[in-house]
Amino acid sequence: MPDRRFTAPLVGLILCAGQLSDPTVRYVAVPAVVLVCGYRVLAGRKLRSGDTALVVAAIVSVPVESALQAAMKHFGGFVMVPPKARLASPRLWPQHASVTWLDVRILFGAASEPGHKVAVAAAAFGLICLLAVMFGLARAIWTWRGASRAEQLLVVAIVFNVGTYLVSVMPEPNVSREVAAVLPCGAVLAARALVPARITARPRAFAAVLAAGLIALLPLATAATRPPIRPATVPLVAFLESHGLKYGIAGYWDASIVTMQSDNRVQIRAVNLWNKLFVADWETNALWFNPSRYDATFAVADAPGQGRYPAANFEHFLGKPTATYRVAGWLVLVYRTNLLREVSPTPGSS
Repeated sequence: MPDRRFTAPLVGLILCAGQLSDPTVRYVAVPAVVLVCGYRVLAGRKLRSGDTALVVAAIVSVPVESALQAAMKHFGGFVMVPPKARLASPRLWPQHASVTWLDVRILFGAASEPGHKVAVAAAAFGLICLLAVMFGLARAIWTWRGASRAEQLLVVAIVFNVGTYLVSVMPEPNVSREVAAVLPCGAVLAARALVPARITARPRAFAAVLAAGLIALLPLATAATRPPIRPATVPLVAFLESHGLKYGIAGYWDASIVTMQSDNRVQIRAVNLWNKLFVADWETNALWFNPSRYDATFAVADAPGQGRYPAANFEHFLGKPTATYRVAGWLVLVYRTNLLREVSPTPGSS
């Protein structure tokens, strides 16, 4: 029998690393491990077991991750996206249920616009996959006592992911990424329910793998034939590069995409505009806003009626620019001063 002494420490390490990059791990994976393994400890009436070690590892991963994140922030690491860990009013839960169901269908590709044959075919395939997952989930619940630890963990993870999303303030149409755990967890449950446990005949095994591969490749090949979409920010990147504007500020979405698309030749840092101008609390680094290190000379604002960062808001905090340029759906506000001196730290940061 393989040595299992390192299983619990490795699980704790994985959970800790997962929480650093995605808070969903704390609200889905950690409670799933604690509940399932705790249940197995009680059912087996054996306190000293691998399940007990997994419960301890999952619980310990939470404060360890918090300490690591605080240390990373102290030494100039990235500021992570704060989760909206708040319960919504119960009167909103029925509405959230319909939104959650829509997002799950979108996640599986089971929602499409009418009138597009390819989209309808893809949606039908996605619906079949979703039904397979529902069957696998129901089967694992029905055979709960005889189910493996892995199957029980997958079931509880799906329930927690969908359940916490539904009762929180998060549900919005087309935000299926918040229930992303349902897809891989459900795929495993569907495979365990529908695929025979053993396929001994080599020709049958080869045929099954080939059929699965072809079915998976078909929608990918169809999508690959479609023409690529030209990013809307191409003219903005070209303008900034041609005018020697290399460091500036903007809203989160414009900042990240322009910086990436220009291969870091133009660096735009994300800010928020509420009651004051401050560092965005989404995946930023405090060192980027140090005026002794960097000199931000422009701000990218949305053209009137085209976004949440109008020029008037920037001018309210930064004053009138020395020059303003209209580039596609944006206004580039150029200044002669270092704008980083006007940017406040993120509220609540130390």
